[in-house]
Amino acid sequence: MTERLLVRALKGGENTKIVTLNGKKITKMPSTLDKLPGLKTLDLQNNQIPKVGPEISTLTQLIVLNLGNNLLEEIPEEMKYLTSLKKLHLFGNKICKFASEACDGLQNLILLNLNNNQLTWIPQEVSRLKSLTYLSINHNQLASVPKGLCFLKNLSELQLNYNQLICIPEEIKFLKKLRKLLLVRNNIEVLPEGLCDLINLRILDIAGNFIQTFPSGFQNLKLKEFYCEGNALFLKQPVNAVQQEDAWSLQEITSRFIMNELAGKNPFIMHVIEQHPQNWKISRNLQLVPLRILICSYKCFNQRGPNVFGIAQV
Repeated sequence: MTERLLVRALKGGENTKIVTLNGKKITKMPSTLDKLPGLKTLDLQNNQIPKVGPEISTLTQLIVLNLGNNLLEEIPEEMKYLTSLKKLHLFGNKICKFASEACDGLQNLILLNLNNNQLTWIPQEVSRLKSLTYLSINHNQLASVPKGLCFLKNLSELQLNYNQLICIPEEIKFLKKLRKLLLVRNNIEVLPEGLCDLINLRILDIAGNFIQTFPSGFQNLKLKEFYCEGNALFLKQPVNAVQQEDAWSLQEITSRFIMNELAGKNPFIMHVIEQHPQNWKISRNLQLVPLRILICSYKCFNQRGPNVFGIAQV
């Protein structure tokens, strides 16, 4: 059946635009691909292909390549010749190596799906994928996010669920078009201040991490959906300051005054304090969003007595 399909494709020559060989138990890339230079879509998912061969380099007009659910162990350099490629599916393989040179020619790539592989790192050269709008690397073994990824100016959706991430780089603030960020089930303890600069972010899921507080300005995000189940959020509990410099004295004086007035239930102050979050679809058990804001002097914060410290609900 596979040979018959290939023969039919070869008869079409340059006029053959689509080749689909799903689930045919193919054990290697068809060597005849170099005779189909006009190919637009190549679907080889659900086979047993262990590597991408050099014949792929002739498919310069290819737009969609699906090699999902095979036995690939690397993203090879040969991928750089697919200069027209817009969608690349490599999910469900055994990929543990990502050749940085592969990014050189993929300037038109819009979608990259690397779910369910064994990647522990992504090359900095991923920043060369200038057209990328959708990137999914769920269920891998990533320990960090390369800063280069944060310079994909057209990226609108980033999925990094079920990895081993400890932190997110501050440079994430440069992803100005990002609308959806999924970081479920990692080892993240702190979210960067730069996250608050993502003016177009609408969906954020950080469930199943180790986050206790959120960065200052987090309440200003224009989120529509926010999920944070499974995090050890602080609820009106003090934390140790790491900033050595004292806060402005005026800020501290003002904050003390506001906290005292709130404790006294001053109706005017209680009215003008803005409530957050607003109009967010959030986790059912989330009532407060704890923000980390140092308003007390460093000495006061770390050497406080029972009457000089408090956490305000705003």
